[in-house]
Amino acid sequence: MRKSWYLAVAMMLCLGAGFASAQEPAANPAGGAVADNTQPEKRPARYVEKEMYVPVMNALPQGLDVLEVYIATPGRHPLAILTHGSAVDAAEHAHVTPWAQMNQAQWFARRGYVVVVVVRKGYGKSGGMEDGRFGGCGPRGSFEEAGEASAEDLREVIAWAAKQPEVDPETVLSVGISTGGFAQVALSANPPKGLKAAISFAGGRGSDGKEHNCNLDGLLHAFRAFGKDAAKHGSLPMLWVYSQNDHYFPPSMATQFDAAYRKGGGADEFVMAPPDGEDGHHLYSHPEGWSETVNGFLKARGLLPLGDVVLPPPVVPDVPAPEGLHDRGLEAWKRYLVSAPYKAFATTGDGVWGQSNGAFDQAIADHDAEERCRKAAGANANACHVVARTPGVK
Repeated sequence: MRKSWYLAVAMMLCLGAGFASAQEPAANPAGGAVADNTQPEKRPARYVEKEMYVPVMNALPQGLDVLEVYIATPGRHPLAILTHGSAVDAAEHAHVTPWAQMNQAQWFARRGYVVVVVVRKGYGKSGGMEDGRFGGCGPRGSFEEAGEASAEDLREVIAWAAKQPEVDPETVLSVGISTGGFAQVALSANPPKGLKAAISFAGGRGSDGKEHNCNLDGLLHAFRAFGKDAAKHGSLPMLWVYSQNDHYFPPSMATQFDAAYRKGGGADEFVMAPPDGEDGHHLYSHPEGWSETVNGFLKARGLLPLGDVVLPPPVVPDVPAPEGLHDRGLEAWKRYLVSAPYKAFATTGDGVWGQSNGAFDQAIADHDAEERCRKAAGANANACHVVARTPGVK
């Protein structure tokens, strides 16, 4: 790979007092801070956040869009790779951005990891062909091929990250949601050097979001096949997390996935979490709902680099709130101030609000913030307007 392909994006943030973690989506405004054992520090943690392109031959011309997040402390640090899912509406795949996983990235960064969020081929600004365009549901390809294509992107990024001076390549953790969770299962079938464990949140493919799968038999076959190959490599430690009210992969499907993988010879720690919001498929978006489970899994395997220490969250800037906000609105404003770009905050001026963060571009952030405000405002929806946006963006 040529060094000249390593393209740092202008949105490189390395602030002395730390920068923004993305919050829970506005649809869950009541979400609070994750309970942890944060250790007080004399100085704020210095967060490093860099969006860049990783050179990958099959992702020409630009490579894979990634976001690196870590807290600047001496020495090398274990690596955590995170990756996204796939929307039912394929048109939304063009709007995938690594900034949408800032909240999850900072969860791992605060526990000592260098985190790289990966946008796979064909999604967002990454080059190449989408990993599952035909796999499993269409006349061409299979779920195995789609999963392997996703896993190959992760292997490429792991190989690239292993060469970075802040990364300890001997300890790697990989995490994904939905199709990105299925990618972890595929990765277990041929794990790269240094990979010590993988976590799949709501892993699967081929769902319509209404508890129906386009080819359940084909998907189960893929799980069995990956389990068979995983056993040949000694079965990578895996945590699988599903939710009782997941409408993409409900418990009846999730337990079949687990049984198929184990029948093939694979092994995993299977967790059926309580219901989460309107659709438990989005549990991954709410770290407070899985923090204890993941922490326990990592601790049992010696994969908490700092032990029980959790580094401080970013410092909230002292910026006055828009007029009219109170209680939950003021808390939402504080979360907005430390959220990821692109972002927007909309309000009616009399206490109703809506916000968006980690959007693909500013126009989408503005639109989503206003729509959420209008939904909450009801008859007063026309009073909603954006009052704050990503700094430096007009």
